[in-house]
Amino acid sequence: MAHKLARLVETIVEATATPYPVDRYLELIDPMITWRDTRAKITDVRHQTDRSVTLALRPTRQWKGHEAGQYIEVSVVVDGVRHRRFFSPVGAAGNTGEIELTVTAHSGGFVSRYLRENARPGMVLGIGAASGEFRLPSDRPERIVLVSGGSGITPVLSMLRTLVAEGRHAPVTFVHYARTPDDVPYRAELDALDRTLEHVDVRFHFTRTDNPEHFDAAHLADVAEVDGAQVYMCGPASLMTAVREYADQRGIADRLFSEAFTVDTTPVLDPNQPITGEVTYTESDVATANDGRTLLEQAEAAGLTPEYGCRMGICFSCTKVRKSGCTRNILTGELDSEPDQHIQICVSAPVGDVEIEV
Repeated sequence: MAHKLARLVETIVEATATPYPVDRYLELIDPMITWRDTRAKITDVRHQTDRSVTLALRPTRQWKGHEAGQYIEVSVVVDGVRHRRFFSPVGAAGNTGEIELTVTAHSGGFVSRYLRENARPGMVLGIGAASGEFRLPSDRPERIVLVSGGSGITPVLSMLRTLVAEGRHAPVTFVHYARTPDDVPYRAELDALDRTLEHVDVRFHFTRTDNPEHFDAAHLADVAEVDGAQVYMCGPASLMTAVREYADQRGIADRLFSEAFTVDTTPVLDPNQPITGEVTYTESDVATANDGRTLLEQAEAAGLTPEYGCRMGICFSCTKVRKSGCTRNILTGELDSEPDQHIQICVSAPVGDVEIEV
């Protein structure tokens, strides 16, 4: 009954605030006073590596916390335009009073670069509820192996911190791949855990040093192949592919769980329907032959630089208007040919002639 009454009051308040939601008015007073939106204020900024920024955030009352391994949507307004991206909280699960994010600035990442260069205490960000199926099971495995590469360290470090906070003494192995030792955020914390907790084993491998160490089966065989061990990994496509191939060869693929930054955008070709047509980029006065890849990949191959974020169809930062033609969503297989529609070019492949506002 109380819930229904609160919803009724909310509806009445928003109706009187037409044409904008009530939060649009409240933010004029204080962006941290919200009726429905979830926001978070930056309370601390650290630069642990040359390419990353670590943010401590104090969320509004709507934040319900996260499970280790999940991600959240983060939105930031830049020059009057709201941009959205997804990042994984690094803290242990269950903390509703603070959110910790470590964002690595990639060359094509507009929001990550903006936060790396401009984040300051007092800045307010929009955040969404935690989501994602990459997480520890409620019935914790007896042995856990955590594998990460680059910025994929954040969800698996959240898992490690959660296990440590729970006081578990079951074996946990943390394997991380980075370009150099200077590219590892949380290096001091991980070294300390390795030294002080007998059941925690931390292993680093560096891919751009004098003696580069790319993935090798020997890095995991002694821990991942132990009966009952479960492996959780997150990282770039090359690492993910190598670990999956290893797991398939050793017969432990059913005990491997992963979160990826990218999706497979290789075109699925129907031999009865050859790739045809031309892609016209109306804002750039460029036209190229359709090669079957996504519109984002074809635009980049044509020398264009459209904005993108996740490259996997979840952040909507690459949304553009398809003026005409038909496209296929590579995730669902659905075809759409209605003119003047907003589409995500990172997961949309042209079918025949297409005009796109890029």
